[in-house]
Amino acid sequence: MSPLPVALDAMGGDHAPRETVAGALLAEREGVPVVLVGDPERLREELEKAGGDLPIVPAREVVSMHEPATAVRRKREASINVAVRLVKEQRAKAAVSMGHSGATLAAALFILGRIKGIERPAILAELPADTRSGRVHLIDAGANADVRPNHLADFARLGRVYAEAVTGVEDPKVALLSIGEEETKGNQLVLAAHKLLKKTPGFVGNVEGRDIMSGAADVVVTDGFTGNVVLKLAEGEAKTIFKWIKEALSDGLKTKLGALLVKDALRRLAARMDPAEYGAMPLLGVRGAVFIGHGASDRRAVKNAILRAARLAESDFFKTLGA
Repeated sequence: MSPLPVALDAMGGDHAPRETVAGALLAEREGVPVVLVGDPERLREELEKAGGDLPIVPAREVVSMHEPATAVRRKREASINVAVRLVKEQRAKAAVSMGHSGATLAAALFILGRIKGIERPAILAELPADTRSGRVHLIDAGANADVRPNHLADFARLGRVYAEAVTGVEDPKVALLSIGEEETKGNQLVLAAHKLLKKTPGFVGNVEGRDIMSGAADVVVTDGFTGNVVLKLAEGEAKTIFKWIKEALSDGLKTKLGALLVKDALRRLAARMDPAEYGAMPLLGVRGAVFIGHGASDRRAVKNAILRAARLAESDFFKTLGA
């Protein structure tokens, strides 16, 4: 029996379907089967240009970035709906989209539903960090702007199981993002959540923003509003720092010669901090593997998103949660 493919919303993203198709072909070459979901004519055209061949499931509609997420209810045959439905029907092991994040979240909730015991799904972002795995798992990174303390407790559980089952971290350390390490620091949400998180295995207390990437914890829990700000700040700061490094290494002949000596090391560092290395972010808490990518994703990001989605689907994540 052939392994189930990953369903790719090939019409989602700023550079679709060119980059989505190219990324799918790269993933297939690394051993992960992919089925493209979208306009058959446009997808066949891109496959022909790329000199590849992948199965296609037709979807004539697309939820554009300018539409509300609720458009998934009206456009039942939109590419994101069809991709998620393939997971529901067990014709695909995961769904990936670089399109409308809100529509992807809505489609996953409407079609797959929540894992029993989880009230709110959350987006998990992986950031480079000085931890055992070389990354920290930030949850929630944007799915829920307003939450209750019990939701943060659910996020801690989801993040911990993911870190262990997918990333391979043994006995992950979990921390709550706050404005101070002390138990008495934080707003009412954080104070109440801290009491609940004491029951979470591996909970090490509060962590401040400056320590997110220090290795203090493998999983950092917060609400989606704060988490998204942290994520975008980290991405923006990385770009700015490398801009400064590039400017500094271009100042004078001696500096340029020195830059040649460290060029390979800087490339490795840049690759480690590049969001494309992670591809996309998993939406945890729904009954299936769903990944949400950035609209500007290139083919490398699409490929890595597909590889990560397959890894989650094949892990013990859902079994551990009883999904």
